[in-house]
Amino acid sequence: MAPHPLPYDNARHLDHPGFPAVIINFDLNDLQAFRAVVDKGSFRGAAEAIRISQPALSRRIEKLETALDVKLFERTTRRVSLTMVGRAFLPKVERMLDDLDVALMGISNVASTRMGNVTIACVPSTAYYFMPHVISEFHKLYPKIRLRVLDASAGEVCHAVASGEADFGVSFSGSLADEVEFELLLQERYVLACRRDHPLAQRDSVTWAEAYEHDYITVDKTSGNRFLLDQALRGVRVKKPSICETHHVTTMIGLVEAGLGVAMVPSIAMPAGEHPILVSVPLVEPHVMRNVGLIKRRGRTLPPAALELERLVREMPFRSA
Repeated sequence: MAPHPLPYDNARHLDHPGFPAVIINFDLNDLQAFRAVVDKGSFRGAAEAIRISQPALSRRIEKLETALDVKLFERTTRRVSLTMVGRAFLPKVERMLDDLDVALMGISNVASTRMGNVTIACVPSTAYYFMPHVISEFHKLYPKIRLRVLDASAGEVCHAVASGEADFGVSFSGSLADEVEFELLLQERYVLACRRDHPLAQRDSVTWAEAYEHDYITVDKTSGNRFLLDQALRGVRVKKPSICETHHVTTMIGLVEAGLGVAMVPSIAMPAGEHPILVSVPLVEPHVMRNVGLIKRRGRTLPPAALELERLVREMPFRSA
C-alpha cells in the first residue's frame, strides 16, 4: 500500500473499552505496519513485506502504541503475539485499511497507481501455461502492485497458505492441513503429452496401457500427482519402467519436448492453443481426473489486491482436454 498520511478519528472508529475515548490522528503507515506484523508473525517478515527497514517498522509500532497508550504486542526473542487489546484492535484496523483499498481500487485512474504486494502459491502444473495469462491481466490493471509466485509442490503450497506466506493458493485437492479450506474450480483429466512427430500424436485417444508401451517419463514418489496416479491406476499393467523421473510436471513436459518420450500430465499443464511441438491426447481406460481449486487460510479475509487476483483466477478460462 502506498503511504497515506491521513488522520483517523479514534473516537469514531476505535470505540472499545481498551482505547481512550479521545480523538487521535493516526498515520495509515502505522496501521499498515501493525497489520503486516500480525500477518507475518514477526517484525523481520513484516518489514520485508512492506519494504522498509526493521528499525523503521519498530518505530511505527512504538508510535502507534504510544499514541493509543496501550501495548499491542507481546514480544519475546522467539515470537510476537497480540495482546488482548491488540486482538480487539486488529479487526478495526483491517476494516479501515480494506475499506480504503476497496474505495481506491474502484476508481479506475487511481487503481492503476495502487502499490503493494500479493503472493500466490501454485503447483507447477498451473504455473507454467495458466498463471502467465492471469499475471499478465493483473499487471495491466495494477502495474505497480508487486506479484510474487511461489511455484512449489502441493504440500508446500498448502504450508505457504497455512503459514500466511502466501495470500492464497491454486492446487489440487488431497491431504490438506486443517488450517486451510479448498474451493473447487474445475475437474481436469490427465492427457498424454507427446511431440507432433510421435506415433501416438494423431490418435483421438490412447489407453494408459498403450502409453506405457512407449518410452515414458514420470514424476517421482514425492509428487502429489504420483500418489494420485498410483491410486487410480492399480489395475493398469505396466510392462516397463520409466526412462526418467522428475519432481515437477513442467520438467516432464520439457523432456517430452526434447524428444525423450511421452508423459501423462494434467491437462492444465499443457499449452491452451496450438503448439509447434507439443500435442495433448486424451487418456482413457481409465479416465483419471484431478480436482483443481483455490486454497485459503480458514477465517482469513483476503486484502483487496489479493481479492482482485483471486477474481482473475476464477474468470480466466481453464483448459480441460
